Amino acid sequence: MTTPPGSPLDGELPPLTLPGKLDSLAALADYVQQAAKLAGLDYKATYRLRLAVDEISTNIIIHGYTEVRQSGTLILSAYWNREHLAMVLEDRGIYYDPSQAAPPEMLNYPLEERPLGGLGIYLTLWGVDEFYYKRLDNRNRSTFIVKR
Repeated sequence: MTTPPGSPLDGELPPLTLPGKLDSLAALADYVQQAAKLAGLDYKATYRLRLAVDEISTNIIIHGYTEVRQSGTLILSAYWNREHLAMVLEDRGIYYDPSQAAPPEMLNYPLEERPLGGLGIYLTLWGVDEFYYKRLDNRNRSTFIVKR
């Protein structure tokens, strides 16, 4: 995490490493909630951040590991200062940059005509103040930032 000049870290949690399996989502959610509480986020910000991390993690597990018959891990870290909480999610799944996804067309459709699913990335980008993606050494790194 890059901290603004003169704004040292107020806290961080040790990274959480879990198997890239759907069974890991509950532990990821607990970690997000713990970090949000320690950083002093309110209920709405915590909910949006948890949803964002859950959506990207689910996509990594399903599309980056399971569908391509790979196994791997998810590593989640949390850092905060007086201005924001940052969560960094890393995986070794296939390359995919969520920030480049087109907005879903279905948002303009009546509810009864919308297909199931397809809103995860949209909800992620809507739910956090900033989202960054970077590919480093065959790893995907997604950074979620929520202002305190």
